[in-house]
Amino acid sequence: MTELSPAEIATRMAAIVGDKYVLTAPADMEAYLREPRDRWRGAAACVVRPGSTQEVASILALADKNGLKVVPQGGNTGLVGGQTPDASGREILLSLSRLDKIREIDPESNIMVVEAGVTLQKVQEAAESVDRLFPLSLASEGSCTIGGNLASNAGGTAVIAYGNARDLVTGLEVVLADGSVLNNLSKLRKDNTGYDVKHVFMGSEGTLGVITAAVLKLYPRPRGIETALIGLGSAQNCLDLLVLAQSMAGPDLKTFEFMSRFGVEIVVKHSSGAREPLEAAHNWYVLLELASQSETGLNDVMLALLGAAFEQEIVEDAAVAASLDQRKAFWALRENLSEMQKFEGGSIKHDVCVPVASVPAFLDDAIPVVEAAIPGARPVPFGHMGDGNIHFNVSQPIGADKEAYLGRWEELNAKVHEVVAKYHGSISAEHGIGVLKRELLPMVKDPVAMEVMRRFKTALDPKNTLNPGKVL
Repeated sequence: MTELSPAEIATRMAAIVGDKYVLTAPADMEAYLREPRDRWRGAAACVVRPGSTQEVASILALADKNGLKVVPQGGNTGLVGGQTPDASGREILLSLSRLDKIREIDPESNIMVVEAGVTLQKVQEAAESVDRLFPLSLASEGSCTIGGNLASNAGGTAVIAYGNARDLVTGLEVVLADGSVLNNLSKLRKDNTGYDVKHVFMGSEGTLGVITAAVLKLYPRPRGIETALIGLGSAQNCLDLLVLAQSMAGPDLKTFEFMSRFGVEIVVKHSSGAREPLEAAHNWYVLLELASQSETGLNDVMLALLGAAFEQEIVEDAAVAASLDQRKAFWALRENLSEMQKFEGGSIKHDVCVPVASVPAFLDDAIPVVEAAIPGARPVPFGHMGDGNIHFNVSQPIGADKEAYLGRWEELNAKVHEVVAKYHGSISAEHGIGVLKRELLPMVKDPVAMEVMRRFKTALDPKNTLNPGKVL
């Protein structure tokens, strides 16, 4: 097989999608070749932007036949390097941003058929237009795409009520490495006809196939929403409040996010318009949201819940949002937390999960571990207590050299992941494996599970055409 030059690759791709949609100039490709945290920068023979499933199929067929490598990319918001090409300059960056059509909305069946390049925000807005809810919610929802959400099995702030991204899908359309198209856009909630193959591709980070469209589940749009920002003395109090909320609010509990005091301080300090949410400072904060199909009565549930929490001395203070602006202000504290960390210097990040009941014990163990490893390091734990997902970020010591601090990333990861293992947790809760955790995966994954994953890869992509070097 004669190896194609980058110029020949671009010419072949242009024959499929048109010259306009093949980028080769460094300035045009730059935005696609670096990820949000700027930890990985790659190179590519070209960036190709197909406009249909058939064009994706033709691209992959050509690549597979000629020994080319293809890196799929959605909104380029991934945090583990899974969407970034390597430095060889020979891989093809396949951007799915032009696959941006909502093909169908069926409110009676509570489903929506969307293409992979539709942004999460656009999906949410389309659901609202027919009085429905698509519950997946992420801080990056304005730019992340549904294809990327599914390829990474995104989590977000509503997992406690609706599950991860994979739980919100009834069918997929996927282009395989050889260009064949798996047409499984089923609207059925029940279909017990053999292997449920769609789940193989969700969470595979583009290594087994390229998701081009999906059938998403919709839900009735809530009529009543109550949001509270709550101050607490300990992580154990946060867990106690979660248990109480689940008991008293049941299915109306839609969000239960926790933040450390230092995390709130960062947002108040660096975010324009942010201010202290409660009169006094507290060690921990919880953003708790209830949502109901009833237009009345939910405020009574919230007040009863908080009353019981005060009576049991679980909480120290609380404020219930009295307006949409106040609700947005509460949410901004949580959604801006990760972004505002950059103003405190380098941040070594962990996306881990432990059993919900073990969250306080994990925090009690992990915080002293990092403080002992790097004196002056400032832990910023926050996340989704309702499903045990902790974003255990650690800001550098004040005045430390940023690059020297970030150079200790793997060392600190190892110490935190050792605590995760103690509680039988996961080193990746919702961000995926990509490049960042590829070498760690065999250390924590069951060997038989690893072998099954390799067999999947060999069976579906025997030439290693799709996203080589990621996950495995």
